[in-house]
Amino acid sequence: MNNLLTDISGVRVGHAGDTALASGVTAVVFDQPVVAAMDVRGGGPGTREGALLDVANTVEKIDAIALSGGSAFGLEAGGGVQAWLAEQGRGLNVRGAVIPIVPGAICFDLLNGGNKNWGRYAPYRDLGFQAAANAAVSFELGSVGAGLGALTANLKGGLGSASAQTKDGTKVAALAVVNALGSVTVGDGPWFWAAPFEMSGEYGGRGLPASFTSDMLKMRIKGGPAATAVENTTLAVVVTDAALTKTQAKRLAVMAQTGFARAIYPVHAPMDGDVVFAASTGERPIDLLAGITELGMVAANVVARAIARGVHAATALPLPGALPAWRDRFG
Repeated sequence: MNNLLTDISGVRVGHAGDTALASGVTAVVFDQPVVAAMDVRGGGPGTREGALLDVANTVEKIDAIALSGGSAFGLEAGGGVQAWLAEQGRGLNVRGAVIPIVPGAICFDLLNGGNKNWGRYAPYRDLGFQAAANAAVSFELGSVGAGLGALTANLKGGLGSASAQTKDGTKVAALAVVNALGSVTVGDGPWFWAAPFEMSGEYGGRGLPASFTSDMLKMRIKGGPAATAVENTTLAVVVTDAALTKTQAKRLAVMAQTGFARAIYPVHAPMDGDVVFAASTGERPIDLLAGITELGMVAANVVARAIARGVHAATALPLPGALPAWRDRFG
């Protein structure tokens, strides 16, 4: 176990980004189609193929997931991932017509100081293609891919990942892009809200403060009174090797959203676009009640850890007035 999403066999992750743009794309590519579902809790989401993932709809399996900066412009990243898959001959075969199925979601990073004057067409389709081409078992965390331009209320955001196993050896892992309205740390200190779930000092081992003050519990939100419904989002992809139906994958996504509440303060606000994708590679049978309940419990913990790791690993944008990274202040 490498504490990455790719600890699930058959999953690869690739990044592409542009430092001058201060934005990028992350592609989660599956070696074989996987059962998938989605849960949306934020008030300002931006998604691609979201309706397809509804449990009432026909298509059950997907080939990849595209995560992108760029707000609505970034939805084109899915087309780039789709194009790369098509070149590999991957996709749903409908009487000879091959259609790669690539849901996706975006976060808003248009006001982070990067040069967004890209002309007539945004670069996200090309970045999506490159991210898919770069997909591998080993991948970087922090200010990379869709997390390149991510920010939180008080520190640079980023991309994180974590993994774990249930008591019977079923694996579950998460990847998170942290561009939250709220804060991932307690007050103005180095402590992560997700500290109780940390393993092996993966985000600094600082624990929680010895006591909480009223100042620590004050609301800190990106943009203050000027915050809007499109500026913020945390995105997560949760993958397990348990054999789940689409309905069960939906329940896993619902339970995994609890990890957001364990790691971000405040969360699921009208100004967030929080989304969790859940996917199953279908390798291991699982008990339909206790097994899935434990899986969801562990998935929520893994999501919280991935969120904290994304901020812990982030580096500040090389731009005037950029928010500091956690490591700049506390590293």
